[in-house]
Amino acid sequence: MIRTAMLVAAKDLRIERRSRVLLWQVVPFGVMALLLCGLALGPNRAGHSSAAPGLFYVVVVLVALLMINRSQAVESTPGTRASVATLGLDPAGVFLGKSLALAVELWLAGAVLATGCVLVLHTALHGTLVALPSIVVALGALSAAGTLYGALTSGGAGPATLLPVLSLPAFAPLLIAGERSFSAALYGGALWQWWVVSLVALVAYLAVGILLYGVLEES
Repeated sequence: MIRTAMLVAAKDLRIERRSRVLLWQVVPFGVMALLLCGLALGPNRAGHSSAAPGLFYVVVVLVALLMINRSQAVESTPGTRASVATLGLDPAGVFLGKSLALAVELWLAGAVLATGCVLVLHTALHGTLVALPSIVVALGALSAAGTLYGALTSGGAGPATLLPVLSLPAFAPLLIAGERSFSAALYGGALWQWWVVSLVALVAYLAVGILLYGVLEES
């Protein structure tokens, strides 16, 4: 299972490196969305508003939806599913590999967006750095959940529009936990409690994905 996961993750990341969709399309979209958030707050409120952590995670979700659709589009190319079935790859390994590749992409995008929060929304650099471990866990849970829902919607009509409808309610607890932990790092509070919520969600989504990803792919 682990070997399959590493092969699938390497394949997805290799495709992304060659296509550069993340670098030239998704990350610029996220940066522009963050700039719009800064403009919406206005120059007088930037750096003095507690909305920055929430805005960060809203932009992260928008970026994640793009990357989830992109990840599933790779599997939807002609012959890909047939090749996976022919090779007899472990579905749990495929799920872990795709989740890992998506997590790496979201971590890279999240690092850029966190830097943008410091520069555009004027969040405290020290507090942002303190929040990074919780951001890593929250984005990992988002990747596992996104991979599950991406597989669930990939076979239907209009997956690009169906994915947000189904996945956003599941993402809501992750966004709340992530925003609360980010706010606690910036303004003080019980950071570890919300970090644990994200960690439990990560473990739960990984467990569900390992058990059910093969069924979702066949549906």
